[in-house]
Amino acid sequence: MSAVLEELVALLALEPLEVNLFRGQSQDLGWGRVYGGQVLGQALSAASQTVPPERKVHSLHGYFLRPGDAKHPIVYEVDPIRDGRSFTTRRVVAIQGGKAIFNMAASFQIAEPGLDHQEPMPEVPGPEGLLNEHQLAERVADRIPASMREQALAERPIEARVVEPYNILKPSVRAPRRAIWFRANGSLPDDPALHRYLLAYASDSHFIGTSMMPHGRSWVQPHMQVASLDHAMYFHRPFRLDDWVLHVIESPSASGARGMVRGLWYDRSGALIASTAQEGLIRDRSLPRDE
Repeated sequence: MSAVLEELVALLALEPLEVNLFRGQSQDLGWGRVYGGQVLGQALSAASQTVPPERKVHSLHGYFLRPGDAKHPIVYEVDPIRDGRSFTTRRVVAIQGGKAIFNMAASFQIAEPGLDHQEPMPEVPGPEGLLNEHQLAERVADRIPASMREQALAERPIEARVVEPYNILKPSVRAPRRAIWFRANGSLPDDPALHRYLLAYASDSHFIGTSMMPHGRSWVQPHMQVASLDHAMYFHRPFRLDDWVLHVIESPSASGARGMVRGLWYDRSGALIASTAQEGLIRDRSLPRDE
């Protein structure tokens, strides 16, 4: 396990403060602000630690309310709203500086047999032979703005390999669809809950940017204001994140300075392991605004 992945695993474990109250530290990836996937993963960890282990998360719905500061810890307050015979529901509020920065509802279920079908995995090249985002950044390091260079070249706990790379420094007009392989940067313990936290962490990466591709925009352009607004995730089947998984993303709509994206996660065998959806702010400040 790489050092940066080991650090992330420790951050996702959280520090219990009191019943239903946890504290998490932040991993500064060079942005100064807390990466949204970190808050997702930590909030899911907090909720899961208040639920019997035989009940697995099957869905979560969260809203990003304020940007978080990577230099300060985050407190997670869990509301044990319902414990039913088959389902358990939890609400989580992430608090920093006395203010809510994120809230989430998550639902957990006991294992049950049932009907089974899935959308087939699309045919895309495998991860072998593809460059990861660090290698792609190294190729254009001299063209990356100085303020972003350290961040772009930093080691990541989750490796990402884009099937058809998109140049965010000089974005072109492309259809709003992409496929990205992800894998943890090292071996992980045999803890299925940890793999779910890490998939939630990875699910906010390379996501909302898909909605800007038909417009030749990217989040690094100074006139673009981009932020995740909400996030939904559904867990379907078991998986491991220390083997490759594929996120197939599309954006069906952008309007009102917001973009909407949705995705399907597959493991190497083609099993559909999770689904995602997100709406984000994609405000182009160079466009005229109504007075």
